[in-house]
Amino acid sequence: MKGKLSIIAGRSNPILAASIAKAAGVELTACDVRRYSDGELGVEIRENVRGHDVFVVQSTSTPGNDHLMELLIIMDALRRASAARITAVLPYFGYARQDRKTKPRVAITAKLVADLIVCAGANRVLTMDLHAGQVMGFFNVPVDNLYARPVLLNYLKEQFINEPICIVSPDAGGVARARAYAKRLDASLAIIDKRRSGPNEVAEMNVVGDVKGQIAIIVDDMVDTGGTLVKAAEALVENGATEVYACCSHAVLSGTAKERIPQSNVSKIVVSDSIYHGDLPDSNEWVARLTVAPLIGEAIKRINNDDSVSLLFGEES
Repeated sequence: MKGKLSIIAGRSNPILAASIAKAAGVELTACDVRRYSDGELGVEIRENVRGHDVFVVQSTSTPGNDHLMELLIIMDALRRASAARITAVLPYFGYARQDRKTKPRVAITAKLVADLIVCAGANRVLTMDLHAGQVMGFFNVPVDNLYARPVLLNYLKEQFINEPICIVSPDAGGVARARAYAKRLDASLAIIDKRRSGPNEVAEMNVVGDVKGQIAIIVDDMVDTGGTLVKAAEALVENGATEVYACCSHAVLSGTAKERIPQSNVSKIVVSDSIYHGDLPDSNEWVARLTVAPLIGEAIKRINNDDSVSLLFGEES
């Protein structure tokens, strides 16, 4: 497109949005979001965006419904302000786990949210580490799904030089992701056989593979309540792992996760800054938070210049 580039920050992750704008080489476009006394949201774009290529940075993280509604209203305001193209930048796409019918009479909410984003005015979507790749097909506009893997891998390579490590998938669905990490780290691979008794409840875990005498690194797309992670760490230690780390793209950390994980067998979780936590420092004894701003900023520049985005993760489109 190569039009004038504008980046607008939603309120879900203002620090990441500012860093993305800096990486893309532009200033954030001023945008006021206000809440009326009855709870309704109002948006005003404070600068001219007519004919601009606009990117709205907004993770639909907690409170997900508020942040989603804010994103929709911002894009509607941009559409009515004659922006040439609007890209919804979703470092974390909430509702992505509701991507299929697991039992009768339930909604496929990921599809509903995708439709809402497109109807509000999104001409394309830029996101990162979707829970399932098929969610890209829910959007009727182009979707670029980036991977935090290069950022997380660099950290792991520096931390575990010449250490015996084993990459662990927390379930069968994450084997492809874990295998990609194991290949690049020249590590062995193990899988957790997980049996659920209900949502966010794990009844039984078995380790498939040999982790004895190795540092186990659990790789997943997100850590939510931490229940699966804590029980997986227990199973790995019982099977002889010397230490357990976790590596996740999205730190949802809902419920009691921030109290539960530090008291578990997990030595440290390595996460990206796709979700903002005001009470969580960039790094401490149990968490290392790495920024994906340069990655997303580079993707935005490439989209604006009509260049390949897939080159960012070593694949030509």
